[in-house]
Amino acid sequence: MSYKSDIEIAREATKKPIQQIGDKMGIPTEHLLPYGHDKAKVSQEYINSVQGNENGKLILVTAINPTPAGEGKTTTTVGLGDGLNRIGKKAMVCIREASLGPNFGMKGGAAGGGYAQVVPMEDMNLHFTGDFHAITSAHSLLSAMLDNHIYWGNEQEIDVRRVQWRRVVDMNDRALREITCSLGGVSNGFPREGGFDITVASEVMAILCLAKDLKDLETRLGDMIVAYRRDRSPVFCRDIKAEGAMTVLLKDAMQPNLVQTLENNPAFVHGGPFANIAHGCNSVIATTTALKISDYVVTEAGFGADLGAEKFMNIKCRKAGLAPSAVVLVATVRAMKMNGGVAKADLGAENVDAVTAGCPNLGRHIENIKSFGVPVVVAINHFVTDTDAEVQAVKDYVASHGTEAVVSQHWEFGSKGSENLANKVVEIVEGGTANFAPIYPDDMSLFDKIDTIAKRIYRADEVLADKKIRDQLKLWEDQGYGNLPVCMAKTQYSFSTDPNLRGAPTGHSVPVREVRLSAGAGFIVVVCGEIMTMPGLPRTPAAETIHLNDGGQIEGLF
Repeated sequence: MSYKSDIEIAREATKKPIQQIGDKMGIPTEHLLPYGHDKAKVSQEYINSVQGNENGKLILVTAINPTPAGEGKTTTTVGLGDGLNRIGKKAMVCIREASLGPNFGMKGGAAGGGYAQVVPMEDMNLHFTGDFHAITSAHSLLSAMLDNHIYWGNEQEIDVRRVQWRRVVDMNDRALREITCSLGGVSNGFPREGGFDITVASEVMAILCLAKDLKDLETRLGDMIVAYRRDRSPVFCRDIKAEGAMTVLLKDAMQPNLVQTLENNPAFVHGGPFANIAHGCNSVIATTTALKISDYVVTEAGFGADLGAEKFMNIKCRKAGLAPSAVVLVATVRAMKMNGGVAKADLGAENVDAVTAGCPNLGRHIENIKSFGVPVVVAINHFVTDTDAEVQAVKDYVASHGTEAVVSQHWEFGSKGSENLANKVVEIVEGGTANFAPIYPDDMSLFDKIDTIAKRIYRADEVLADKKIRDQLKLWEDQGYGNLPVCMAKTQYSFSTDPNLRGAPTGHSVPVREVRLSAGAGFIVVVCGEIMTMPGLPRTPAAETIHLNDGGQIEGLF
């Protein structure tokens, strides 16, 4: 049986005018800034007006470690949101925006899939409302002003060998990872080494997603460290006097984007920081606003629970004063088989033994989530090739961990297929068993925070960090940054730093290659192993098949 592609399904959607979606959530038309007929930004004035409302319940959707077999975290997030609305709950979805780089590279879009999508799918996966372009422009403005400051006398006495601020572009372009800039003679400045990251790795992106309002945004931008002087003292963005103009460029980008699901339920799609080098969650302002105007908010965090959920709990919730009432952990039978040693080409054949062998990865994520004091339910994102015996093997394993697994068929049937999952989530939330707390306190030393995550979440035996790194952490503590959370940057494919080590490994070490201070965002980035902040395109990029058809419609997005 053949199935329609995501873009075909999205194109057939019966969308309602965005004003009707706003009205459903009690947002007056005058507080919607429409971008066409099917998307709009919500005004800061309206956001300010609902701050006295009680909060709804926050549901986090996370997943096992990603595999080429696919897990469907965003699809499940959207499907659960629709399912909650189907059973009579006032629910809203909050997800991240898509980066152009992965869209044209290997990953594809970020709007869900099948009959659990957010629309307009094409807009969301391309330019949308221009938020990422605004972030790129603000970042680039600071880059230009920094080099201009050095050119016109260098009043701040910046050591050009210690410029930390790299440039960004929202595209996968490996040729830009390391560059030499300011070549071409005296009039072009002082030559130095530099490089580009992808826009979603910019600290500006992380700040926009953690800032509470425009004033907080401007303060955080000013706090960013862009370079060091010869005496190793930091040079801040505010020393370059760039934060005001950057805030002007980001004024509209700070406002959450309102769109709708295929079933005309509301969704905020806002922000999109990397889940490796940053915290991998949608914006705080979108999540907190959604909580003020709905009973249930379903959001997601990037990659597997060892990265996304850990950072959601330890960084986003800590910074924004949030507390999830339940966590939905997404797994697939196919991914369990891959973790059990089955090649991708052989996933179609029934193999209960491989499913069982791959389940320890799922089991460890369950244990980790529970360690934050939050109840968890496993969502088996159903594929049409799954057999009853394979599904039962997952259910039995999850039950042995004191948790329940619920099959969800939202991809195929929309909210009808996610109704059981929605009922289970409501049952858990109304049970009121959540007692959320981060797994380390603010006043713990930076190295001990790293050690805590490595041992409690990754099950590593030790953290390997040389004296230079330990001294750097100690210096930051002496400078007043010791209370910041740590943001672990490692491979998403494994609990370890080895992407090929699937399952639930133990007895491994976590080598720390470098540490970076994101003073504006408010966390310490801990780089473990090889982490790319500028991805490259695969041998056959998705861009090769993206085109306009004879009717002027976009083809090839997925």
